[in-house]
Amino acid sequence: MYETIIIGGGPAAVAAGVYAARKKIKTALFASQIGGQSVVSDGIENWIGEPLISGPDLAIKLKKHLEAQSENIDLHIGKTVDKVNKKEDGTFEVVVGEEKFDTKTVIVCSGGRHRRLGVPGEEKFEGRGVAFCATCDAAFFKDKDVAVVGGGNSGLEAVVDLMPYANKIYLIARKPEGGLRGDPVTQEQVLNSDQVEVIYEANASEIIGEQMVTGLKYKKVNGDDEKEIAVNGVFVEIGSVPNSEIVSEFVDTDDWNNIIVDCSDQSTSCPGVFAAGDVTNTIYRQNNIAVGDAIKALLTAHEYLKKNK
Repeated sequence: MYETIIIGGGPAAVAAGVYAARKKIKTALFASQIGGQSVVSDGIENWIGEPLISGPDLAIKLKKHLEAQSENIDLHIGKTVDKVNKKEDGTFEVVVGEEKFDTKTVIVCSGGRHRRLGVPGEEKFEGRGVAFCATCDAAFFKDKDVAVVGGGNSGLEAVVDLMPYANKIYLIARKPEGGLRGDPVTQEQVLNSDQVEVIYEANASEIIGEQMVTGLKYKKVNGDDEKEIAVNGVFVEIGSVPNSEIVSEFVDTDDWNNIIVDCSDQSTSCPGVFAAGDVTNTIYRQNNIAVGDAIKALLTAHEYLKKNK
């Protein structure tokens, strides 16, 4: 019986793991890899203590820090939690493939996955012109015309990642002009670039091509007329879907399936389950904030364990 099991491998999960080890809580951590969604980023700005660091370098630092605590925590890297079951006695069973692990508390830092458009051609052309990570795939589109779908931070950052490579970049944004939701500094960089054409109040409707992507169709938000632009690549950057299914049967979630937490202590509707990071209903999806919330979750779990001995 573990005292706590941490689910996830991003900055939040690592922070919880480090603090669990320092508190000498009997802990296991399960993660497919260390680094989380940030591992694919060329440049992470303002990770406290680092004005600029790459995702892979951050992942290395996180892994080293976690491994330094390995005497006090069981690390299961390369293993993904399939489900968490709540038991009648108030403890939990964590299912990992054919294995099952018992624990008194759970800290969910499972993050999210890329949200999809759900339009014709998206699945067909994935890996053949449709991409979900500009940092990973921008170099494959050197001197080509591409489209980025998404007017938030992820969409704008994808445009910036593509600038050194692509010829022309169309940014498809649902909001009207002036309604981009990214950081002001990134907005300025995008809007001042001659490479970029922003198509406002538009929704992608179909990705077309034969063997590879040759174009993107879109419709105006308040109209039925469909227009088409010729592009060789479509980058889908419309946010993420929380990986909350593993606990959603007994933990309250919001309309977007984010785990609802009490921001004062990261507790959920289920006693003994705590959560932090992009899997929660936090309004700020930042690495620094996720780390602080995860530490808060672990410390609250520690208090819970002391009260329920």
